[in-house]
Formats: sequence, C-alpha cells, structure tokens
Amino acid sequence: MTAQIDSSACVQPFWLPGGHTQTLYGALAARYHRISFVRDRVDTPDGDFIDFDWAGPGLYSDKTTGDTPPDFDPRLTMTAARRWAQASDWDNLANTPDTPALLLFHGLEGSSKSRYAQAIAQYFRARGWIVVVAHFRGCSGFTNRMARAYYSGDSDDIHFMIRTALTRAPHATWRTAGVSMGGNAMIKYLGERPEMAARLAACAAISAPLDLAASGNCLSDTFAGRHVYARYFLHSMKHKLYEKARRFPGAIDTYKLSRVHTLRDFDDMYTAPMHGYKNALDYWTRASGKPWLKDIALPTLVLNARNDPFIPEPSLPGATDCSDRVLLHQPAEGGHVGFVTERFPSNINWLPARLARYFETHG
Repeated sequence: MTAQIDSSACVQPFWLPGGHTQTLYGALAARYHRISFVRDRVDTPDGDFIDFDWAGPGLYSDKTTGDTPPDFDPRLTMTAARRWAQASDWDNLANTPDTPALLLFHGLEGSSKSRYAQAIAQYFRARGWIVVVAHFRGCSGFTNRMARAYYSGDSDDIHFMIRTALTRAPHATWRTAGVSMGGNAMIKYLGERPEMAARLAACAAISAPLDLAASGNCLSDTFAGRHVYARYFLHSMKHKLYEKARRFPGAIDTYKLSRVHTLRDFDDMYTAPMHGYKNALDYWTRASGKPWLKDIALPTLVLNARNDPFIPEPSLPGATDCSDRVLLHQPAEGGHVGFVTERFPSNINWLPARLARYFETHG
C-alpha cells in the first residue's frame, strides 16, 4: 500500500523567491484575519494543566457582565483569549453530527496567537465550524506547573487533548490538524493508535518535520538554521527554562543552559533527559512520526513544501513510506508554514482553504 500524491502547486508571489523569504514573510508580515477565543483550562492527570482556546457557533468571546469579561484575568490580554470559559458555554456550543469541528496543534513555541493559527481558526469559524487550539504545556501565555515541558513525541498529551475536545463536543464531527512540531506529534500518535480512525473523520499535518533528526541537524548545522531560526526559538525556550530553574532548584543545570546555542544543544541538555530519552539523537529518532505513516488508518493530508528551510527535501516521506489513507502534497514552493499567495501585500489564506478542501473531499 502506498500514499496518494497531489502534485498541484502553491503559487508564490514573484517577489518572494525561495523558502527563507516565504517562511519569514508568512510568519511575520503576511496579512491574516484576527480571531479571539474563549479559554478552557483543564488539569492533566499528572497535576499540570492544558489551556484550550475555543471558537465556534454559540461561543462569543466578547460576552461580558458589566464592563469586563467574567473571571477577567489581566494576563489574558497577552493571549488571543478574551475570557475564561463558563459552564453555560458548553450548553450553548453547537454539538450535533452536522457540526464540523477542528482541533489544531500548534508548532514549536507557537500558540493561538500565531499567524497560521489565527488564519486557520478564522477561516473555519466563519464557515460554522467549532475550532479549538490546544496549547502544549507552557505555550499558552502561562507557565506550566512542572519542571517538564512539551516535546514532539508526547503521545500522552496528544491523547489527552483529543479526548478533552471530544468530551466537550461529543456529537460533532471532528478533524485534527497539526502544524510543524505539533504535526509530527499528531502523526506519531495516530500511527500508534489506529483505532482513533473511528473517532476522527480526517487529519492534516502541515510542514511537519517527520524525520526529526534530519530537521534537527538542519536547524543546528546550517547558517540560517543556527543563526536565524534556532536563535528565534531558543530566545523564548531558554527564558522559560531559567524561570523553571528558579522554581525547581537542581532540576535544570543553568550553567549548561547558558552554553546552549543550537536546538541540538537544547534537546541534549533538557528535552531528552527531562522526558525519558538518552540524548537529542535518541529523542529525534524515537519521537519521529515518519515511521508511523504506514500505520495511519484515517484520511490524512501530509503537506510539505519542498523548499522548506527546516526540512531537507530528501527526508520528506515518499509514497512507499505511507499507508493508502495518506495523501502527500509536496508543492515546490511555500517555505515552512508560509504558503503566501496573491498580490502584494499577499496573505496566508491558501493554507486554510487547502485544509478545508481536503476535509470536505479527501483530495
């Protein structure tokens, strides 16, 4: 059994040549529609919490009593959430088999504020979908409670997020989408748990680094990977770890942290040992989603631009790496979660429209 192939192009503006410009413009400057959410905090079995940002028919993020939202928290002003969820919200939320719903997993250091999350959420919400962005631990604008954080192979947290979303709207027809790191974690989980095909209608992985070693080496060893992209990610990741070191004395070696300059260094000194792996290579090898593509049992779109500066083209999955439930779409252009289209100043609407077409037709 082999994957289906989609060879159609994502036509990029002539003034955005190459994967780097397409990636950076898409992440930092492309136009998008903004959306606000209702936030639901759910405690995890190990004593931590996950924040879910919801939008959909019957949920109104600007609902107020008096001049401020109920349970107003000033820290929400730094997030895309307008207020905390109330018990009555779940009674008001549309919840029938005719109600389509999308659970979105963000990428490394992303959130519901990320441009791609905003564009996807707004597109589907405007068409009557329930949309929920599940935040990995420590990414919602609030520090998580534990010394551990999140990582790209955390199937337990993916399972918890899916189960929580399905519990809130059990009668809706659910799809999932994962962006970059979140896409890898989602693919690994769905490959491990093929029985989830009975609970989900379809899923999509967007710019997912399904071979973590290839992407990790690229982001650690190339000039742009080390000095542009990794520097951006490490700025917030290291800040979070220094804060954890103050709360959990002895759990994090701040001297080693001060010497971290690449994603490989970070995963070697923290991500791998904190989450049960020997080192970065062991983590990257065992947490990769690519080996699980043959076990995917529900309709799945795997979308990767071939000029993605995070993901070497030779590491992209081929037809023989996947089950026949997978559609591989690998346009030549698009960058990493860029997919910028139309005339200047351009926008990132192509991506949500591509997801919608797949969810509706599986093509």
